[in-house]
Parts: sequence; C-alpha cells; structure tokens
Amino acid sequence: MNLPLSKTRSAAAQTGRPLHRIRWQEQIVAYLFLLPALLAFAVFAWWPILNSVLMSFQQVDLMDASASTWVGLRNFERMFSDPTFVASWRNSFEFAALSVVIGFFVPVIVAVLVNEMRVAKSFFRVVYFLPSVIPPLIGILVWQLIYTPQPGGLLNQLVIGLGGVRHGWLQDAALVKPSILVIMTWGGFGATMLIYLAALQDLPVELYEAAEIDGARPWDRIRYITMPYLRPTMLVLLIVQVLGIVQIFMEPLVLTEGGPGQATMTPVFTLYRKGFLNGDYGLAAAWSVLLMIVLGGLSIVYLRATRAPQN
Repeated sequence: MNLPLSKTRSAAAQTGRPLHRIRWQEQIVAYLFLLPALLAFAVFAWWPILNSVLMSFQQVDLMDASASTWVGLRNFERMFSDPTFVASWRNSFEFAALSVVIGFFVPVIVAVLVNEMRVAKSFFRVVYFLPSVIPPLIGILVWQLIYTPQPGGLLNQLVIGLGGVRHGWLQDAALVKPSILVIMTWGGFGATMLIYLAALQDLPVELYEAAEIDGARPWDRIRYITMPYLRPTMLVLLIVQVLGIVQIFMEPLVLTEGGPGQATMTPVFTLYRKGFLNGDYGLAAAWSVLLMIVLGGLSIVYLRATRAPQN
C-alpha cells in the first residue's frame, strides 16, 4: 500500500533519510557530457568576471600584464570621488522611474486591447511586434532624424503644424530623458506585449463568459478579471525592465554622448568612457564591479519574484 506524499515526507524527516538518494556513479556520464559546456562557460563567463574583479584593485597595463601594479582600493576611491559618479547613478534611476511612467503600461494596454479584439488579432500582433525585429542601431538613427531640430525634423514639423514651437528634443536636459525612453519603448514594447498576450491565453474563457452573462461591460472585465490575472506577470516584467534600463548604453552613446551636460551619463556609458576612451582600465573595472553588485541585487529580487510558491 502506498503512503500519501505528506506522510512519506514526514517519515523521511523523522528518520533523517532523504527521499531521493543521489547515485553519483550513475551521474558520471551526464557530467562528462556537460563538461565541455562547463569549461566554455568558465572560460568565457566566470574568468572575465574574476579578472575584472582583480583589475579593479590594480593599475592595469594591457600591453604588459607584468607592469600592472596593485593599488588596493584606490580605484574605488577614485570612482566614488568622480564628479560623474553621482550624476551617472542619478540619471540611471531617473531613467528607471521614468520608464515605469512612460513605457511600462504601454504593452499592457496594447495586449489587453488586442486580446479584446474579435477579429484581426494576428495582424495586430505582427504590426506591433515589427519594431522589435529592427536592429536597435538602425532604429536609433531613424529616431535621431525624427528628433533633429533642423528644418525637416519630422517631430518638430508636426509640433509646428499643430501651433507649437520647435524644440531641441535631444539638446534640452528636460526633454532628453523622455525622448530616449520613447525610443526604447517603441523598440521593446512589441515583444513584451506578446508575453502578456501569451499569459492571457491561459485565462479561462469561462470567467469572461460568466461576466458577460452577469452584464459586465468590457471595462469591468478588464478591471476585475484581466488586470488581477496579469499582476504576477507585470511584477516580473517590471523588474526585468528596471534591469535593462539600469544598463542603458547605446542610446546615450549614439544620440547624446552623455549630454546635454551630464543629463544622459549612465554607469555603463561612464564605464565605456573610462576604459575604452581614457584607457583607465582599473577604474573601469571598479565601475563594472559596482554595476555587477547592483545588478546582482536586482537579479535576486527577480528570482524571488519568479519563485514558484511552495505548497
């Protein structure tokens, strides 16, 4: 007679014996097959990370590794005293906060609207996903032409046609962050929308049918059924979005070079300038270590948010 799982677990806990004893001899073949992948991962992932940590405590000479000298915490002291340090991290968190206001709810709204459609769902899925397949650099260059303050800039022409005045969208410190986030939202919301749509496919249709029988309007179905169902997915994608925004790099590099002033300086962009433009690889490594710590903390939050509940 088989015991219930709960009784089996309690009996195992009382006797101190594990339910499943690992037989290592039977696992040797599996680990041998995994060994090449583990070695490749160690060489191309873990070794660069460890090397970056070591470089953060050195004055690095890439031309002659033996000439690199140990400087202890000097690189971190220089990083914290750097005038761009506070500006870079402040901009990064401002980007993250603005991305929630400007871009977070766009894919949610579009996914809900597409899900409510009775016809042409597939067409709109493709239309909204198209920006995601355009190479990011090409999209940024196109938006640069749209934002140009020179005569012929599409956005300024539209604003002037509506009775407004010409703006320097990427030259004004008050407008540059929202302008960049519009580009990022345009390029990324299509893929995120598909994730929300996939989540909605698991929503029981019976709930909508029961709501319609009870006289619920479309807005009531969205408010009381759709949005509560999407809340866990929204939490996970919010953390993923913040992780991505903190690492923003290509847009400031191509569009503003960190300006106007220091309005779009970010940690990754500053790291790039210190290492690849100034040749101060030890200081750049210190920036990368701090960035790794911050992203590691956010990743822990992400893992906790995605952890399946234990029954």
